[in-house]
Amino acid sequence: MSEPAVKSGHPKGLYFLFFTEMWERFSYYGMRAIFILFMTKVLLMKDADASEIYGSYTGLVYLTPLLGGYLCDKFLGNRRSIVIGGLLMAIGQFFMFFSASAGTNGGVSLMWMGLTAIIIGNGFFKPNISTMVGQLYPANDRRIDSAFTIFYMGINLGAFFSPLVCGSMDFKWGFLAAGVGMLIGLLAFVIGKKKYLISEEGKHIGLPVKKLDAKSIGMIIGSIAIIFFMLNFKQMFKSDLDIISYFIYGAMVLMPVLIFSDKSLSKIETQRITVIFILAFFVIFFWGAFEQAGASLTLFADRQTERTLFGWEMPASYFQSVNPLAVIVLAPLMTIVWGFLYARKLEPSSPKKMAIGLGMVALGYVVIAIAVKGLGIGDKVSMWWLFGLYVIHSIGELCLSPIGLSMVSKLAPLRLSSLMMGTWFLANAAANKFAGTLSALIPGGEDGTGGATHFLGFQITNLYEFFIVFIIMSGAAAAILFALSSWLEKRMHNDHIEGVSDSVM
Repeated sequence: MSEPAVKSGHPKGLYFLFFTEMWERFSYYGMRAIFILFMTKVLLMKDADASEIYGSYTGLVYLTPLLGGYLCDKFLGNRRSIVIGGLLMAIGQFFMFFSASAGTNGGVSLMWMGLTAIIIGNGFFKPNISTMVGQLYPANDRRIDSAFTIFYMGINLGAFFSPLVCGSMDFKWGFLAAGVGMLIGLLAFVIGKKKYLISEEGKHIGLPVKKLDAKSIGMIIGSIAIIFFMLNFKQMFKSDLDIISYFIYGAMVLMPVLIFSDKSLSKIETQRITVIFILAFFVIFFWGAFEQAGASLTLFADRQTERTLFGWEMPASYFQSVNPLAVIVLAPLMTIVWGFLYARKLEPSSPKKMAIGLGMVALGYVVIAIAVKGLGIGDKVSMWWLFGLYVIHSIGELCLSPIGLSMVSKLAPLRLSSLMMGTWFLANAAANKFAGTLSALIPGGEDGTGGATHFLGFQITNLYEFFIVFIIMSGAAAAILFALSSWLEKRMHNDHIEGVSDSVM
């Protein structure tokens, strides 16, 4: 009689992983909330330089899970990879603490060390803890979708309260809080992993594959050296060459060439993979606009947004809590909407949902463009305009983000599933690097109204023109993707994959 009760609930390991991931996200998003403000206010960097560094950092964060996943599968196993990743990320946050303490007296070099450790650590941590959620359940268990829903809420919970904590104090203490948060999650994982990381059949999950040998240690050290070199290249060689852009964008070009050179691909497989690459391309425009949240929009919140409530000035970093809160509140509502449409055979296809997501990003920038039109030097807009943008963008995220990985898993040939998933992460890496490049276009300095910049021949002299760039870019991408959607649907070759499961968070 006890078996059905067990099967209807979730194993304790899920909530254990929820807790670990929540603290890791607290660490990452807490640091991200204050990072660009730290570079411009403490290290006294120009907006453009700080934006490019932000883009390089967040881009590489999405690239290193490819390396971390490979080392995990071949050598380390999930558990050891998570411990290594968590420890490196905590060390990185402590380097950021020392960087903020040093300021302009050596703080930049300490920052490179901190970013390197966080980037590599994330590569070990991120792909492995999500994998272990699925390992808790038998194959094809109906509870897996709801398990990932619970796990996803842990991610957003950590992302929600971390800017409120880390952004409420001096930068160095904010980084220290992020490091302590990572240590809390890591310590809990180390203490509880033997007790809770057990499948319902009683088997331990995520165990190491091989002993940590000289080869795997060498790969870890080599990766750290390469990332540090790329981050520090401009400073070391006094060069304007952005080798990280060439590295990330070059990989985006190389990946389709590599995959399509596989002569074993059938016509249907080739067409499905083509759909994945086309959608990955449009994803770059979505996240390139969306990820301004941690870059140009944070600078805008700090400088030209009225943040006073009842005599209290809200920190600019607090705005980064709006998106995860909106996702937590709106995700169930969006699921109901998609389910309602699905039952009436009106649910949009996955490409159309992604086009809607791009359209919502454009709409968010329409709102903020209206707010800043005619804004003078020293003038500020109401914070509610920025709140509105983030809520609209969150709706766009819920239209696009949940279906991405699902689409890859459904369309990719089984023998290429890991490689295609890596391609999807690579698109996110390119998008984040692109976001930094776009953020560097924000005009002026402290007032945001002087010092023109240029983008594809278009001169940007004020914030209104800056936000117009995002309206045109994401709006055009939405229109083109919507126009292509019927063509893409035919090349997916599987009508039944367009179901309500795409909307499961």
